[in-house]
Amino acid sequence: MTPETAFFLEKSRELLERADAMLRVGLNEDAGRTAYLAGFHAAQAFIFETTGRVFKKHSTVQGEFGRLVKDDPRFDIALRSFLPRAYDLKTIADYETGPGSHVPAESARDAIQTARRFVDNVADMLPTNGKPTP
Repeated sequence: MTPETAFFLEKSRELLERADAMLRVGLNEDAGRTAYLAGFHAAQAFIFETTGRVFKKHSTVQGEFGRLVKDDPRFDIALRSFLPRAYDLKTIADYETGPGSHVPAESARDAIQTARRFVDNVADMLPTNGKPTP
């Protein structure tokens, strides 16, 4: 695994810890957004390790990651759809106002749990020799 990939995964794990702390104090919007960002950085790790490229734009990371794992049986449907679904939580936290501008604790909790599984799954797909396992 390249150092860059390891840094992306380390950031993912740090974000998961922060999301847990945010949820404990009732910062549900922040917890949901942070769960998404944990997955985003894990996706960047996989993309970098697989292609050698770094993308910053959320839609590009989501699209490229989806393309790379599309037919991979190690990445189940729930995990493949995590980034776009969790991005909705980020959108709520960052842009929404009024009645629909809050993330329920259960939604944030579910996002954190799925993000954790997402990050772990990506990490398991990246062996130390720098090439994704078949």
